[in-house]
Amino acid sequence: MFKVIVCEDYEAMSQKAFEVMESVVKQGQVTLGLATGSSPEGLYRYMVEAHKNGLSYKDVQSFNLDEYVGLPRDHAQSYYTFMFEHFFKHVDIELKNIHLPKGEGSLEEVADEYEALLTKHPQDLQLLGIGSNGHIGFNEPGTSFDSTVHVIRLKETTRKDNARFFDSLDEVPHFAITMGIKDIMRAKKILLVAYGKNKAQAIKEMLEGEVHEDVPCTILQKHPDVVVVIDKEAASLLKND
Repeated sequence: MFKVIVCEDYEAMSQKAFEVMESVVKQGQVTLGLATGSSPEGLYRYMVEAHKNGLSYKDVQSFNLDEYVGLPRDHAQSYYTFMFEHFFKHVDIELKNIHLPKGEGSLEEVADEYEALLTKHPQDLQLLGIGSNGHIGFNEPGTSFDSTVHVIRLKETTRKDNARFFDSLDEVPHFAITMGIKDIMRAKKILLVAYGKNKAQAIKEMLEGEVHEDVPCTILQKHPDVVVVIDKEAASLLKND
């Protein structure tokens, strides 16, 4: 079931998303599924500011959605680096409670180990962005709704969308390791944030389209508790009630 909150702009979206996140963190010992990308950057900024004002993440366990395959963790565009730069190094979350899939080594073993951890620690809240092609995590169109942690070849649309973070498209990895859709759907609550006109079609499909593996985000229609926080541009194609 969706609760859709349409905000005036990115800043208002980030503030509202933080309010949802804060209500879960304040419950105490919780497990957060975390995401990267430009959409949640503002949310992390609010989370860091709240820590400076007394909000503790000491009892939080975190599990990130995904990571590029082939990028070392100290690479500027690895999601490991992103999370430490935008959140982890600024708050009191304990290192032992931080979990991200590795994009190097025996990827089959990495996937199996990460899946075992996720099964043991189901997310109280899973944060999501959304791809312009409707992917959640890096579960690209055509991914099985029953998928667990796996390696996936990135669609060219995804690589082009993410090329702005790299010096050129050639540097964008072709593969990623990601939580599966089954892992995402296991979360008790899902918080999805999106902004901009390039996300409007995906948001429309997610909320109003048929549930289909060709548009992975549509599976969220089957989840009992999804809060969607978007700006006006991302909401621009939705039907007016």
